[in-house]
Amino acid sequence: MRAFTLAELATRVGAEVVGEGELIVTGIRSLEEAGPEHLSFYHNRRYLEAARASKAGALLVAEAALFPGRTLLVRRDPYLALAELLELFYPVAAPAAGVHPSAVVAASARIGEGASIGPHVTVGERAVVGERAVLGPGCVLGEEAEVGADTVLRANVVIEAGCRVGARCLLHAGVVVGSDGYGFATVGGVHRKVPQVGIAVVEDDVEIGANCTIDRATLGQTRIGRGSKLDNLVHVGHNVQVGEHSLLVAQVGISGSTKLGHHVVMAGQSGAVGHIRIGDGTVVTAKTGVTEDTPPGAMVSGFPSRPHKQWLRALANLYSLEELRRTVKRLEAALSTAGGPGDD
Repeated sequence: MRAFTLAELATRVGAEVVGEGELIVTGIRSLEEAGPEHLSFYHNRRYLEAARASKAGALLVAEAALFPGRTLLVRRDPYLALAELLELFYPVAAPAAGVHPSAVVAASARIGEGASIGPHVTVGERAVVGERAVLGPGCVLGEEAEVGADTVLRANVVIEAGCRVGARCLLHAGVVVGSDGYGFATVGGVHRKVPQVGIAVVEDDVEIGANCTIDRATLGQTRIGRGSKLDNLVHVGHNVQVGEHSLLVAQVGISGSTKLGHHVVMAGQSGAVGHIRIGDGTVVTAKTGVTEDTPPGAMVSGFPSRPHKQWLRALANLYSLEELRRTVKRLEAALSTAGGPGDD
């Protein structure tokens, strides 16, 4: 069991202690589960009452004034501090370097120093595994595929032939990078497959959630920009370009050849048609279908997508239609009773 005084934790993450700095902290727990020996975390006002009622020995917060009399660890960006503290309390053990006996590694493949190749992994001809990279059970690297230094592939990740994953990436179970793009030429009711001969490239410091699929390009590259984070079940179509530090939340789908700028956010179950440009910093709200180019800094909602405020007004009008209908019916009834124009 790892244990630190609250003062030691404050020094580690550059925070301030309010209250009992010598408190021994043995772990981090949720507001509901924490006890006197635990640190817990508050950053959303909807949980204010739960935080005040928590039995945690200390709270990690941004504002001390909300919790008079409590022992606190105070930092302006508590969520980032939480990430640092979780790594401190719950470090991930690196697997042993080397190649498992059940793995199949081509003689022409290059395996970097300190890399770990797990059970039943297949590494194809001329593939490259970077230094200290980890390939979990059942992973497949196709011919000439590359995985960068310190990248971790969890179980059953597939990097198809020729595709590249950069350094310090994390790909969760079931990710496929480089599956064929969805391309068919339809003539006379028959669908002819268009060979997908490009590749998919994942740049450095990207995290990709479980069971995501990144299609290879028809020609050229599909690219996921540096520092981007994809949630589970995201589909990126062929020749899509995702800009740096973008966030794609669960079940997002992006059709072929669409280009996202940097720091784009696409919320859960949103999507984009093909061959459009989504400007830098655009926010696409949940379940939105983006159907046209967006300018930088836009926020869009609905289907077809509209500027967010315009969509909210349209939605408000939609929900007022029933009352408007009743009003019209009352006016019609009143006119009928009073008699129409020209009546004696």
